[in-house]
Parts: sequence; C-alpha cells; structure tokens
Amino acid sequence: MKKTFFLIFILLLLVSSVFSCTVSEESDDGEEISGNTVTLNVYNWGEYISDGFDGSMDTNAAFEEYFNENLAKKYGFYVKVNYTTYATNEEMYQKIKSGAGSYDIVVPSDYMIQQMIQNDLLLPFDATTLSNFSNVNEKFKDSPYYDPDNMYSVPYTYGMMGVIYNSALVDEEDASEKSWGLLWNEKYSKKILQFNNLRDAFGSAMYYLGLDINSTDLSVWHTALDKLSEQKELVQGYVNDEIFNKMTTASAAVAPYFAGDFLTMAYQNEDLSFYYPKEGTNYFVDAMCIPRSSRNPEVAKEYINFMLSEEPAVANALYVGYASPNDLVVQNEDYIAGISELHEDAMDILYGQTPDEVNASYPYNPCYQSLDTLSMNDSVNTLWESLKTENSTELWVHVSCGVIVVGVLSLAIYNTAIRKWRSKDYRRRDREIAKAKKAK
Repeated sequence: MKKTFFLIFILLLLVSSVFSCTVSEESDDGEEISGNTVTLNVYNWGEYISDGFDGSMDTNAAFEEYFNENLAKKYGFYVKVNYTTYATNEEMYQKIKSGAGSYDIVVPSDYMIQQMIQNDLLLPFDATTLSNFSNVNEKFKDSPYYDPDNMYSVPYTYGMMGVIYNSALVDEEDASEKSWGLLWNEKYSKKILQFNNLRDAFGSAMYYLGLDINSTDLSVWHTALDKLSEQKELVQGYVNDEIFNKMTTASAAVAPYFAGDFLTMAYQNEDLSFYYPKEGTNYFVDAMCIPRSSRNPEVAKEYINFMLSEEPAVANALYVGYASPNDLVVQNEDYIAGISELHEDAMDILYGQTPDEVNASYPYNPCYQSLDTLSMNDSVNTLWESLKTENSTELWVHVSCGVIVVGVLSLAIYNTAIRKWRSKDYRRRDREIAKAKKAK
C-alpha cells in the first residue's frame, strides 16, 4: 500500500512539474512570466509571406522572436504563430462566417474586406494608432473605398491584373494590340487559360466589353456570360495555381494573371511577356485585418505593426512579388536589386504606371466591390456555375461510366486538397530550377 502511495506521489510531482513548465517561464532578465504560450492563428493566401525559403527571412518566426524577447513581459505570455492558408477570398469568407475556424489575422482583398465589414465580421482597431502605420504610403490612407477611415485594415500588397503570353507561341502582332481580345483569339485555341474564380473570369470579359464590373443589373452579367461562353471552346482549362506550371512549361500560351506572379513565372521562362490591357483592368489591394472572433486582438495588432517594419516588409514584398504600399520597401536598395533580379523591368511593371493611367479608357471603377445583396451574389454565382456546367455530359452517360466518374472525383478531391497550398510547390520548384540554371 505504501508503495502505491509513493508511486502516486511521484506521479503527482511529475504532473505538477510538466504543468509548471507549460504555464511559467522566465524572461531574459530573469523575471518569471506566468501563463501558457498563446497561439496566434494567421490565415493567409498560400505563398504569400516570406517563409525562410532559399535564405529569405522567416517573418512569422521573426515575429515570435521579437514578441518573446520584447513583449512577453508586457503581456505575461509568449507567442507561437500558427499559419494556415486559403486559395480564394470566398473560401476564407465562408470559413470566417461559419465560425468553422478561429483566426486572429486574415488578409482579404479589398472587395471582400468591404463585404466582411458589412457583415460585421471584422474587428475595428484603428490602424492609425499603430506606430509603424506611418510607413504606409499616403495614397493608401483615408482613401480606400473599402475602409475609408483605416479602422479595419492595413494594406499588405497591391497590384493589377494583366495578360501573360509566351512570345515563342504568340505572334507579336497579336500581342501588340495589348487587348483582352488575345484571350478570345481562335488562333490559340486550347492554349488559352482562364481564371477559375467568378470575379476575375467575369472581370476579364467585362473590362474587354467596357461593362461595369460592379453592376447590380443582372443583364450586364448575362452579357459577360455570353462572352465567356464564346471563349469556353477555346479554353484549355479554368485555373488558379496551375497557371505557374502551365505557363512556365509552355503547355499554355496565354493567360490572365497578376503582375507580381508574372515576375515569378518569367524568372523561370524568359519567353514569357506581360501587358496591362488597353481596355482597363482590375486594381486590387490585399490588407491585414482582425476578425471579430479573434481571441487575441491585441497580439494581432502587434503582429500587423511588426509586418509594417522595414526588414519583414522588405522580405515579404520580395517573396510575394506584388507591389508594396510600404514606402520603406519601395525605397530600399536591397528590395530594388532583389525584385529586379526576377525581371529587369520589374520596378516599371509594378510601379511604372498608376492604376488611373492603366484604366484611362475604362469608364467605371476598376476595383471590385461587394455586390451588396445576398440575392445578387447568389445570382452571379448561379451564372458562373452555369458557365462551368454548360454542355456537360448527359446523366445517362455518367451512370454508364460510374467507375470512371468515381475515379475522376477522387482525383478532383486530391487536386483540391493539394491546390490549397496555392502554387507553393510550383513556385518553390521553379525557383530552385531557375537558380540552378543561372548558376551554370
């Protein structure tokens, strides 16, 4: 019996020791800090933050180190960043709205920020109170339509959409038009890619036709749908992340995508070229926000403030490739040299033309905005689904080919899971290959 009590006593001591290790640590100056290590949940686009690859700065790890060395005493706990990713604004929105996940930081695009504010999903925190907010360029302060008072967001990246083409596969005469029409050119049938998300896909048709991308008149969207239906027979595939592989390996010749991503692709394949369409194009801002459901809003503010400081901001801008709204980045010599290594015209592509200049011929606001009503969003979603499913195989064919369908669905599920990494494997592999080539 005494032996049993002794074993129980030892076990209690061990449990107590383990528990004390999880709730009490010492700061660098020897002062004890009580409390569990707090997890900061960051939900961002894949491949959208510097992660230490190829000697780059791991900015999440750098924040942990900064916080734990400088702020742990103030807050009474240490911090660990849990970083997860999404593939589209809509995927992130549904996750936040449903409450399926608890996050402290999200990085939506402008129109989605507007929609999340309207639906009371974001926490107001007044970005102007952050000490590093002064690093943000003035044109991003007190002017964004989606957050005019900077109460809910801090700009992270910005840029414009354009057309990427392979100069070895596309006639220069066709490309010299600098038009969205290249995506409808029958000469490149089955060599054309289109976005696999409704706002950007519809956007390409609406800019081309001079239609209002934010129209609440459903007939306008039907006109764009007709144009996309014309294009469908020419399209090799509706893609997002897969564009990196398809364009760098020349399995496709033309695609709409973003300027920052073009720089990464062109680094791998020097035949790739880019232009902003003359009819006008999307101008976007992605910004750091705090969901209303955040469990650690004060730490989230520290995270945002840290990412606005020069070293992590430069590292993130170099890694992502999109234009930076941070003045310290644009003026940084290492950034200018690094981004120019991706492409000799990188600074001109990213910063050479303002959105107003690029969209001089487009008569409407080139920025996506929330479509206001649930019914309008549902109607547009229905149009998008009708485009994707039109001319689909009849039901009896599916039934007779049941085994094949199961196989295809299994593959689709697998591909969807993989795609959530949003081109991370493609881009990392491409950088490694390109680096090896340049080293020869």
